[in-house]
Amino acid sequence: MKRLAKLKKIKGDASFREFYRNQENNSILVLSKKEKLKNLLIYDAINKILTKNKILAPKLLSENYLNNYIEIQDFGDQTVFEILKNNKHNKYATFKRIIKILNKIQLIKDKKVKNFKNKLYKVQEYKKKILLDETKLFCDWYVPNILPELKRIKFNKTFKLEIKYLVSKLNYKNDTFVHRDFHVSNLMYFKENIALIDSQDALIGNKAYDLASLIDDVRLKTSNELKEKVFMFYIKTNKKIELKKFKKDFEILSILRNLKIIGIFTRLAVRDNKKKYIKLIPYAWEMINNRIKKQNEFKNLMLLLKINFPKFIR
Repeated sequence: MKRLAKLKKIKGDASFREFYRNQENNSILVLSKKEKLKNLLIYDAINKILTKNKILAPKLLSENYLNNYIEIQDFGDQTVFEILKNNKHNKYATFKRIIKILNKIQLIKDKKVKNFKNKLYKVQEYKKKILLDETKLFCDWYVPNILPELKRIKFNKTFKLEIKYLVSKLNYKNDTFVHRDFHVSNLMYFKENIALIDSQDALIGNKAYDLASLIDDVRLKTSNELKEKVFMFYIKTNKKIELKKFKKDFEILSILRNLKIIGIFTRLAVRDNKKKYIKLIPYAWEMINNRIKKQNEFKNLMLLLKINFPKFIR
């Protein structure tokens, strides 16, 4: 594509997309040859829903789907993650701002939108099968590097049963707009506002999922005290929540998500040669270890992980 020669390539993410900045008109060109339906068409459709609900998300400037790219609004380079890395920064104040954005996202009722091909896109449900399949990535990618074959087969069988059991214990229905990768690296600080990116995987799911994604974020180390403060601020701003049931869902989804992340980060390193993600895996384990002690339902999973991964589960 001749046009790319005039653009500056910028840092990408864990997807198959490439990003190029056009400094002349403050835009980003998103190129995706693989999974382009999700990465271009669905991405823009979800952004339209967010924008309609007064959540700052990239607007479409132009599209050339035939040549595998779209052009979107540029929010600059400063992620909220970069701001929070500064130890002098008031992290709690920033998290309170993020929770207010999350509350707005969770009020979204729109499930259908016309994409730029003028076809109706419907946001799908975060079904139990998707949740189970995501967690199985731990078995598919991480476990083969650690356990010998016979031990691996036995572990995987028991592990999948335990995950199925935990999913069956979720209290809240799939009735909430879920970004599904709601963390501070996907929040951009732009003109004193916070904008949301990387929204193509959004589904209608459990109310606790995005909060677990934000608080137990593998990329940003925070104290247990801050995690609890942010959690309680969310509860304070959501009066109708049944604390005990919600806390249970939050802890289950945090553990499932971080097991999934360990699998995904191993896959990125092994399959895609993106080795930088390996260094984040120990903190994912640390957060699993922290949450798995919280409720009786985790007893069997904790024992299984402790036997097979004693380095991480204590």
